[in-house]
Amino acid sequence: MESVLTISGIEKSYGPVKALKGVSFNVRKGSVFGVLGPNGSGKTTLLGILLDVLKADAGTYQWQNYSSAHDARRHIGSLLETPNFYHYMTAYDNLEITANIKDRGYGDIDNVLKKVNLYERRHTSFSTFSLGMKQRLAIAGALLGNPDILVLDEPTNGLDPVGISEIRELIKHLSREGITIIMASHLLDEVEKVCTDVAILKQGTLLSSGSVLDVLNDEDWIELGAANNVQLAALLRSHPDAKNIREEKYIMASFGNGMNTEKLNKYCFDQGITLNHLQKRKRSLESKFMEMTK
Repeated sequence: MESVLTISGIEKSYGPVKALKGVSFNVRKGSVFGVLGPNGSGKTTLLGILLDVLKADAGTYQWQNYSSAHDARRHIGSLLETPNFYHYMTAYDNLEITANIKDRGYGDIDNVLKKVNLYERRHTSFSTFSLGMKQRLAIAGALLGNPDILVLDEPTNGLDPVGISEIRELIKHLSREGITIIMASHLLDEVEKVCTDVAILKQGTLLSSGSVLDVLNDEDWIELGAANNVQLAALLRSHPDAKNIREEKYIMASFGNGMNTEKLNKYCFDQGITLNHLQKRKRSLESKFMEMTK
């Protein structure tokens, strides 16, 4: 699939602290790309560089299909920090100010308010909005000018479950309209639910990137049990395709070369061990993230 962004070897330091250490990945057109990592992993720094708010110390990035960085920025909507909307003004009036500051999108206000489901509240004071509504209005501001790409930093941060759900559905809706969305988040569950692609950062280092399905399917686990789990674990470790064997309540095992439960059951039976428990466990993004970053 066509890429909209190519990042190659981006590095950034703040004094002795290396915020980004040679980060490289591609963002596919039309994807919802999650930049995932705990606080201090370099997510916001990376987004700042991509939006030309910060300068990288080394490395390059290229927004594809645009003649220049200036041309690219005209097609990118961004939300790095929650805008300082005027609490006593209406949603519509606040977006008029935003449009004037951006010098674009003045005629889009009704349209973006409809996209974020705030059109019926357009003449309501900002001070009466819930946190989720305020965040949706901020995203409406980022949508002024009809951008092809939307860059969001922690779009659900600080929201209650209702607000998180509202933003999640909005991101899905915007993606269906063809907008490429790049979002930084530390909320693993949200990334898993809305993103098609992910890059995992830890202390400025890229640990993994690719489609969410590829990341999740990297090492599925098979959960096994037998009358003697110590003997079972030893047998599994001797298998030529064994990658990781852990002894918990059950034996947790991962294998290469297309191992499945049917093959594994036969292998154990042929070696004299009858399984009393056998189940495939697909790892969540959270479990893989915690394993990679701990």
